[in-house]
Amino acid sequence: MNTTKESTYALLVQQAQALVGSEPDEVANMANVAALIHETFHFWWTGFYRVVGDDLVLGPFQGPIACTRIAAGRGVCGAARQRRETVVVPDVELFPGHIACSSASRSEIVVPVFDKSGNVKAVLDIDSEHLATFDDVDARYLEQIAALFK
Repeated sequence: MNTTKESTYALLVQQAQALVGSEPDEVANMANVAALIHETFHFWWTGFYRVVGDDLVLGPFQGPIACTRIAAGRGVCGAARQRRETVVVPDVELFPGHIACSSASRSEIVVPVFDKSGNVKAVLDIDSEHLATFDDVDARYLEQIAALFK
């Protein structure tokens, strides 16, 4: 167990709760949460893709330029949406159908964001320039953060 990582995430969840607690605008909340995660862990790319029709469309993010639109079921983001569960990819080169928005991305975690009815309304996508960055600790805490958007 990585207690430093866990304590950092525990504080991050509290900070995210404070940020979104009284603000009704979802885009503003996504922007602040993406910035909070990104600034805390210094990941390569941190952001949201929103469900628009059948596609995932780029939402608020921190990092380099990203893919604007992801077709249903494509890449890690599409897989997380379709499976309705968090997907952790230690090496994106080994993930079938991975979409390379940036060749610097080496590992990835994507967490579905559900609405009050249980539908996936967005995904939280985080990329690292290092292999095997993400694990169950990341998944558990990022799922708590994603749940703030219900």
